[in-house]
Amino acid sequence: MNYLDLMKFWLESSDNDYETMNVLYQNRKNTWCLFIGHLVIKKLLKGLYAKSNFENPIPPKTHNLILLAKKSNLNIPKEIREKIQVINTFNISARYDDYKKSFDKKCTDEYTKLQIQSIKEVREWLKKQ
Repeated sequence: MNYLDLMKFWLESSDNDYETMNVLYQNRKNTWCLFIGHLVIKKLLKGLYAKSNFENPIPPKTHNLILLAKKSNLNIPKEIREKIQVINTFNISARYDDYKKSFDKKCTDEYTKLQIQSIKEVREWLKKQ
């Protein structure tokens, strides 16, 4: 795949996950909703990685959003960078049982609503890039 194909792949996959995140949110599956929200941002970052590394567009196999953002050569505003740092924690928190219990308690409807808004803001900013 060339970098354009990879960009398209990651964008479409992110958009599909965004729909899934919203369905989970509507059904109050807060923990998994935020986990999928992490994937939404991760896939957009992988698409931007392909864009900025067109000679070697295959992104690193990582879930670390901060690393992907750095390797994508983005000039990220502080507000977006701070939101990415929080979203980055949703991967581990929702995936592993020892973190999952405390994350479940943290994912109140109010907290989840706030984080969904952050994911939407980061998503919109990344899509403009």
